[in-house]
Amino acid sequence: MKILKNLSITIALLVNLSGTHLASQEATPANDDPYIWLEEVEGENSLEWVRAHDKTTMDALGSDPNFADYQSISLEILNSKDRIPYGKIKGDYVYNFWQDEEHVRGILRRTTLEEYKKKDPRWETLLDIDELNEKEGKSWVYKGTADLPPDYSRCMIYLSDGGKDAVYLREFDYSAKTFVNDGFYLSEAKSSVSWYDRNTLIVDTDFGPGSLTTSGYPRIVKLWKRGTDISEAVTLLEGEIKDVSAGGGVTHRPEGKYVSLQRGISFWESTKWLLNENLEKVKIPIPEDAGIETFFKSHLIVLLHSDWLGIPEGALIALNIKDLESDNLESKIRILFQPDDKSTVRRINATKDYIIVSILENVTGKALYYTLAGSPNRPEWIRGEIDLPEFGTISVKSHNYYDNTLLISYAGFLTPTKLYFLENPTAEPKAIKSRPDIFDASVFKVSQLKARSADGTIIPYFLVSAKDLNLDGTNPTLLYGYGGFRIPETPYYSGTIGKLWLEKGGVFALANIRGGGEFGPKWHKAALLENRQRAYDDFIAVAEDLINQNITSVTHLGIMGGSNGGLLVGVALTQRPDLFNAVVCQVPLLDMLRYHKLPPGASWMAEYGDPDIPENREYIAKYSPYQNLKKGIEYPDVLFVTSTKDDRVHPGHARKMAARMEEYGNKIYYYEETEGGHAASADNTQRAKRYALQYIYLQKMLSR
Repeated sequence: MKILKNLSITIALLVNLSGTHLASQEATPANDDPYIWLEEVEGENSLEWVRAHDKTTMDALGSDPNFADYQSISLEILNSKDRIPYGKIKGDYVYNFWQDEEHVRGILRRTTLEEYKKKDPRWETLLDIDELNEKEGKSWVYKGTADLPPDYSRCMIYLSDGGKDAVYLREFDYSAKTFVNDGFYLSEAKSSVSWYDRNTLIVDTDFGPGSLTTSGYPRIVKLWKRGTDISEAVTLLEGEIKDVSAGGGVTHRPEGKYVSLQRGISFWESTKWLLNENLEKVKIPIPEDAGIETFFKSHLIVLLHSDWLGIPEGALIALNIKDLESDNLESKIRILFQPDDKSTVRRINATKDYIIVSILENVTGKALYYTLAGSPNRPEWIRGEIDLPEFGTISVKSHNYYDNTLLISYAGFLTPTKLYFLENPTAEPKAIKSRPDIFDASVFKVSQLKARSADGTIIPYFLVSAKDLNLDGTNPTLLYGYGGFRIPETPYYSGTIGKLWLEKGGVFALANIRGGGEFGPKWHKAALLENRQRAYDDFIAVAEDLINQNITSVTHLGIMGGSNGGLLVGVALTQRPDLFNAVVCQVPLLDMLRYHKLPPGASWMAEYGDPDIPENREYIAKYSPYQNLKKGIEYPDVLFVTSTKDDRVHPGHARKMAARMEEYGNKIYYYEETEGGHAASADNTQRAKRYALQYIYLQKMLSR
């Protein structure tokens, strides 16, 4: 997921190579916030304010002659029967969750692998969420399952009330197609579970008063036996209140099961243990910022985010579990992949006999595989590359620890997604499903361009435009960015961008700014904490490059971002209001002096800093959008989009920013969906409405 954690301060103007940044003359301290009442999520006055603004926005944008058409096009794309039904191979079946016009909230279904390979598989419905909602009088949103291997006869289903991160968990019998009477059940919390065996779960949840961290996540992990009350579960790990979270999980493989526990000290650091058969913890001696990516044939596969034992950050290593307590640990480590300045590990998956390593090279994807050969005493790691198309994004959609089959997708900006089946990673990929062309890509081109940021760093970005693009500065251009939490922005195929933006004469740009994961740990760390401004400088530099190359101009340039990207465009708005004519600010963080007070904001302090520490507050205050709005400045007419049910990024951020902009005499558009959580929509109908609002707004603001 794209996630994010009382003094009056006078802020000087910030100047850099990209131009003058406008900051507020007076920052409003949190205890003197006239709009703090809007943080009451479901307060009567807050909701009255939301309803009034929703109506005003719908009256203005929903009345556009093209709104109904845009909404219809979006819904047709979202509900299309030609979409790829991505599936997970589990045991004898491929499982899929599907939403369309008949199944608004969706159905959980399955089919055999041979059927799945066909153009029109015969599906067996397991659970209909719409029927469940009607039966129970709820508004459930499906959030996935935790399955019991290797036969996958049972699962725990995650159900959210309206799309929140907090979920209910209910045990489900796949064969009987029903919830299990007197089965495992957890009430609403930010919980997770993993099957230890058929009658035992490892669970982290809200166990009652004092069991959550200040971030609102579980700090206790327990072993829960079937037929006992949750209060009788055995504690395996207990973290501190100030931690981010505590968690546990079980990886079931043919050679046995691996039980791991971790205490999340910060968002990027955790202490990790293995649990032996006697339920005793064995500490794993790796850096706290290293990630255990998977288990494989008695090995830990670890991704380093800092230098360790002479091994550079970004490297992927293998370590045999039997060597964890070795006095000569350094000699036991095997380096599987060591990136260069232009490459990074993106994701790791494992099958029965292979490790699949998805990497980025200059922000486009490749997939490598590794397997063990030789004797147990002298193992040798063999590497190969999966033969997939280049210059796009590659994603492993299904892998299984009990066989070597894979489902892998490929997509590019102008290439509809294809899904490949592989018997094993060495086999030739077979395209079994493909999304039809949604728009005519033949008239467009993709370029990879570069901008120079304020400190001289070269920032790449993708540009999707017409082949015969006129460099006259009049092209409506949408720039998207994120820049945080190690998350890379890579090429993807979007029917709505194609139909509602490119075909309407628009240009689309995707920025690969620092703070993201495009070029490994250094790229992310470059914009952490006191260096956060670099991400904003990078984004502004890309915007200026688009203008300097005469691709567009201020009048025709708009920006969009969500979550941490909502913060990004909020900063760009307040620091360079002269540079943009449209801003789509989605589920944003905006009051950075209070973000840690709104759960789970405290979990993100390793990314942004702690506003309660004066040194941190000083640099956060310089860019926090809510505090840096300034009277007398003409800002673009921003479109804010959020959700009442968003319990990841509090809707109060968007509400307060919109209210303050109005107070200062600015026109804004504000739309808050009552459901949807951090996705700002719970089903395709809600998504289509949001897409129509956004693209009608962009056309209105940026058209020639």
